[in-house]
Amino acid sequence: MSAGGFTAIITGGNKGIGAGIAAAMADQGWQVVSIARRAPEDARIGHLEADLTDPAAVAEAAAALTARGDVTHIVHNAGMILPNLIEDARPEDLATLTQLHLAAPLVLTQAVLPAMKARGFGRVLFNSSRAALGAKTRTAYSATKAGIAGMARTWALELAPHGITVNVIAPGPVLTDNFWGIVPKDSPQQEDLASRLPVGRLGTVEDITRAFMFFADPGAGFVTGQTLYICGGASIGAVPI
Repeated sequence: MSAGGFTAIITGGNKGIGAGIAAAMADQGWQVVSIARRAPEDARIGHLEADLTDPAAVAEAAAALTARGDVTHIVHNAGMILPNLIEDARPEDLATLTQLHLAAPLVLTQAVLPAMKARGFGRVLFNSSRAALGAKTRTAYSATKAGIAGMARTWALELAPHGITVNVIAPGPVLTDNFWGIVPKDSPQQEDLASRLPVGRLGTVEDITRAFMFFADPGAGFVTGQTLYICGGASIGAVPI
């Protein structure tokens, strides 16, 4: 393990929520590596280049993780939306997002499990979405983000005897480039959405990072198989987003 005690792998750790999680872990002295197509700006974060929508690239990344043998945390954060109404939704969208949100995490987690089991400790974390409960124009996204919860609960049952916990964070609308790719930055639409959330504001990367760091902590070993909505109350009311 690293000098800080842990080694974390984060998919999509180069931007947005992933970059926030990576920075928070690096602040703790952990060794952190991002798996993404582009390198992170934070010089403290290592980089393993891979397109996670490509099964062959995922297999190569998994081989590199297996060779490391020191991974204690794996955070499956990388995501893509591919928004469209049902009339325009395509089976190819489902295939792409199933690969990114479900198949890639499966292969990468399998790569680090032997070392985690041998150590008797591990943390497997997913970044899902409030959209898993349903959202307009999110056929493929909602379906695959909802699938994360079922997969995580299954893994939690199988891995608990080995000291490995598996948990899910499901963010609501958070101010990131992904959000602004759908809702123009500082637009009336953004302000309207913020006003309709029960807490009266949109989420920040820091809001989500704090939740991930709770589940990542070694002291959180009695919590597994859970999905925590960090969404400003959007998951408990009828708030179209």
